[in-house]
Amino acid sequence: MAETTAHTEAPAGHTKFPPFESEHFPSQLVWLVISFVLLYVLMSRIALPRIGGIMAARSKVISDDLAAAEQLKERSNAAQAAYEKALADARSRAQALAGATREQQAREAEDMHKRLEAQLHERIAAAEQSIAKSRDGAMGNVRSIAAEAASAIVERLIGQRPRDEEIAAALGDAGKH
Repeated sequence: MAETTAHTEAPAGHTKFPPFESEHFPSQLVWLVISFVLLYVLMSRIALPRIGGIMAARSKVISDDLAAAEQLKERSNAAQAAYEKALADARSRAQALAGATREQQAREAEDMHKRLEAQLHERIAAAEQSIAKSRDGAMGNVRSIAAEAASAIVERLIGQRPRDEEIAAALGDAGKH
């Protein structure tokens, strides 16, 4: 227990911590001023200019990087605008080409339709002429057939063949009714 009390007791008459004693204040203040001035001079002449240079260099690098990024952004925007313009131009050309193709196909279809219609009209006209010829031929034959039939009927009924003028006159009267 003797050892523990030896460490807690103040040595030979000193009861305060030496830097807190008032007799040491003037020398401490002098050393404080000297240290402060020396530190201020070192900082202002050596450390702060270096730090300022580093800060300026970093600021310049940052501003250069920002300027480069802005230029790249402008290039990117210009490239995007050019791409969108090229895409719009390509779309309009494609639409124009599609429209022209549709119009050409419509004209070709119309021309083919007209040609087919003209061929059909020609065939119809030829068929009508053929029918008219056949009808006229048949009508001419009907008169001769009717004359022969009438002659044969009269010959059978009365036993004698009628004259051609009488048959023509009888057919002429029948054709009027």
